[in-house]
Amino acid sequence: QVRLVESGGGSVQAGGSLRLSCEASEYPHGTYSMGWFRQAPGKDLEGVAAIDSDGTPSYADSVKGRFTISKDNAKNTLYLQMNSLQPEDTALYRCVAAPTVKTSVRPWNGVWGQGTQVTVSS
Repeated sequence: QVRLVESGGGSVQAGGSLRLSCEASEYPHGTYSMGWFRQAPGKDLEGVAAIDSDGTPSYADSVKGRFTISKDNAKNTLYLQMNSLQPEDTALYRCVAAPTVKTSVRPWNGVWGQGTQVTVSS
């Protein structure tokens, strides 16, 4: 089974940037989409960004214009470039691989990483 490992989280001040990475142990068989979700303490899991197997991205309204999702198929790695970070972006960020990934709903049949913590101070 595919394993996903996130990295790149950390603590930054508001207005700063981070780039998250999600490395897959192997490329998922079949047609897969990937995405980033986040969960802040006491809040529900929230979809952040997704990317189709053909590379088409989609974003939650809260991050449009600030975050960019991309992938490098040769490296089996998914990225999330996060700019203009705000305190409300503080959360545990997890990547997911599934046949379909949309930011509006948690994929029920996805493979998840353990997550990387992002903390933004004001």
